[in-house]
Amino acid sequence: MDGNGRWAQQRGQARTSGHRKGVEAVRQAVKSAGELGIKYLTLFAFSSENWRRPEDEVNDLMNLLKFFVRRDLAELHRENVRVRVIGDRKTLKPDILALLTEAEELTRENGALELIIAFNYGGRDDITRAARLLAMRAARGEIAPENIDEDMIGDAMDTSGVPDPDLVIRTSGEQRISNFLIWQAAYAEFVFLPCLWPDFDRSEFEEALRQFSSRNRRFGAVAEQDLALGS
Repeated sequence: MDGNGRWAQQRGQARTSGHRKGVEAVRQAVKSAGELGIKYLTLFAFSSENWRRPEDEVNDLMNLLKFFVRRDLAELHRENVRVRVIGDRKTLKPDILALLTEAEELTRENGALELIIAFNYGGRDDITRAARLLAMRAARGEIAPENIDEDMIGDAMDTSGVPDPDLVIRTSGEQRISNFLIWQAAYAEFVFLPCLWPDFDRSEFEEALRQFSSRNRRFGAVAEQDLALGS
């Protein structure tokens, strides 16, 4: 969800106003995903690298997270949305951790849409923590190192039980993954949209889905039409 700060700067406003507008785009994205029949939606809300931003901006982002959860949690629950949080929780402040835990516990049994919030998340950190967990299990004799495979690594990661993403959307025209789901997105399709995140609405979502639907997904194999042509 990239471009909040630039959206605000283009309008001569403080970066924090862009983040507030971005929260509205989050609401629209969640609503659109439900209406479009999408079962899993992951939002990169705050990366493990975002702590490097100015303290005032970080504090504002934390307050916006609190505001979003407190304002929207009841509605998400009514809409049968399950909230799940991925990322390193050990360094989070108690009030933030309690809020995220409350959202997960309240919505645990919901099944219309799984809303996955990547908070204090980094793809490399996710892999590192999974490797550390498996190393500890091996050291305790619970698993043999030679038996560790991709499935075991996937099960040790934050997204255990969640299907790998089919589509990754990045806004603002930037064309990089920025440490997001780097293990899970190995065969995802990528769509890079020029719009800034606060302008991401139902039409932008549908445009990304149109681009996705035109892709020929091979997963490392050869497509049937290529075989027919002898490619």
